[in-house]
Amino acid sequence: MSTVGKVKGLNCKNCGAAMQLRGFSYSLTVVCPQCLSILDAEDPNFKVLQRFRQKERRTLKLPLGRRGKWKGITYEIIGFQERTITVEGVKYSWDEYLLFNPYQGFRYLTEYQGHWNDVRTVRALPERVLGTKPTVRVDGKRFRHFQKATAETTYVMGEFPWRVERGERITVNDYIAPPLILSSEGTDDEQVWSAGEYTDGREIWKAFELPGHPPHRSGVFANQPNPHLRGSSSLVQIFVLMTLLLIAGLLSAYLLQENKLVYRSNFLYQPGQSPTAIATPVFELEGRPSSVELEIRTDLSNNWAYFSFAFINDDTGEALDFGREISYYSGRDSDGTWTEGSRNDSVVLSGVKAGRYYLRIEPEAGSNSKAVTYSLDVHRDVTRPLFFFLAWLLLAIPPIVALVRRFTFEHTRWQESDYASYGD
Repeated sequence: MSTVGKVKGLNCKNCGAAMQLRGFSYSLTVVCPQCLSILDAEDPNFKVLQRFRQKERRTLKLPLGRRGKWKGITYEIIGFQERTITVEGVKYSWDEYLLFNPYQGFRYLTEYQGHWNDVRTVRALPERVLGTKPTVRVDGKRFRHFQKATAETTYVMGEFPWRVERGERITVNDYIAPPLILSSEGTDDEQVWSAGEYTDGREIWKAFELPGHPPHRSGVFANQPNPHLRGSSSLVQIFVLMTLLLIAGLLSAYLLQENKLVYRSNFLYQPGQSPTAIATPVFELEGRPSSVELEIRTDLSNNWAYFSFAFINDDTGEALDFGREISYYSGRDSDGTWTEGSRNDSVVLSGVKAGRYYLRIEPEAGSNSKAVTYSLDVHRDVTRPLFFFLAWLLLAIPPIVALVRRFTFEHTRWQESDYASYGD
């Protein structure tokens, strides 16, 4: 098993406090834990490079000197720095913890508002590719540009394998392919690339045996995995499958059901002259209980009519009462011609048993209306596509909700980027 070697002792040349050097010859600078002065670790006398004049002290979430088994390898936390960017006058700071193993080298754990990333330096330079946003590719993975900012080192502790300095400013570009993030740091002439993977803070607490719990996550981080991605994709797949099954069921219903015409007749209603109620001849419904559709067609024009129906079993006298109102209006105005309503209507009665039936009809129309001609068609064993449509709507609700959550999460993510006005 890889282990971390013994530390080297020394004293701060600024305040005399005892110090420990954990990174051996890899460390170029070391920060005094007492006065926070930055010392030159390569100088035999540990020359003071920068003194810290502020009295503010930081309580680190991951204490320096803590050892833990991370990714199967024993690492020691040897350095800490806080970096800050300013966006539209608002300062945003994040923490970076430097981990060291003498055989595996360095890696970093970064944290912002409870969001953690496991970061390592990338040796191969990313390949730039075309895209709607600036895009780079590493190992076949495409990363889209998220944000460019100038980061300032505002606090340091521990030791580092580079010349660290408070107040140092570098340009940072972040590219994302959640749960991965690719970052470049440096100047236009020299850049260092690193790759990070979004990490659950509880794994870090467990690896380093830290007390308590990691800080609560706030907001959506740049490369935070979308928790609704997998669920929404599964629900969409299920929805597509169920839609195909519903379509197959509807087609089967059209093929298997008879949709047989059992009665048809035409009628004339003259307001004030025609009888208030009429009865049709008896017609036969055969076979199994089925849906019966009554279609009404009229010649209404700028008028309305109301039909009160009773669907009566001639053998038992049982009756099913219902009514339908039909209206149709048309005209022309400054916007052109217009229409409102329909001349026709239909109603479906479910589960009607076989037997002899007739219809009793009581029509009514506007008091100043002309005669109304209407016809009635009765079909048995009809297909009801409305049921299939309602079932389809119910099936659509879960994937729609999941997709809304998924796109809301992505929108929130990109609102924190350089592309907030465009979304994602």
